[in-house]
Amino acid sequence: MSSKYYGSRGSGAPSWYLQRVTGVVLFVVAIGHYILMHYHIDSGHTYDAVLARMQNPLYKMLQITFVVIGLYHGLSGTWNVFRDYKMPGWLSWTILGLLYTAGVAFAGLGIATILSF
Repeated sequence: MSSKYYGSRGSGAPSWYLQRVTGVVLFVVAIGHYILMHYHIDSGHTYDAVLARMQNPLYKMLQITFVVIGLYHGLSGTWNVFRDYKMPGWLSWTILGLLYTAGVAFAGLGIATILSF
């Protein structure tokens, strides 16, 4: 009995790993967000305070990273839920295409909004 072992290619292992890594990154960034925005009274939630904070390029990059990683994590998780169901090929590809389209659209909208400050 000879069988070839193909490793994790096609098994979804890289997606599983990235889902865990992005979850940990989002957890750390969410704690930082909480401390920055809610722990200090002087952080300010007015438009002027947000505008002043958004002038910092590092803060903009943090927000863009948060948007992109959050979208990846959320849409990948949604796709994994759909993968649990046995669907015809055309429906699976349609749902995946809609998720990709939504991801690109929302990432573009989020990045454009952040860069407009």
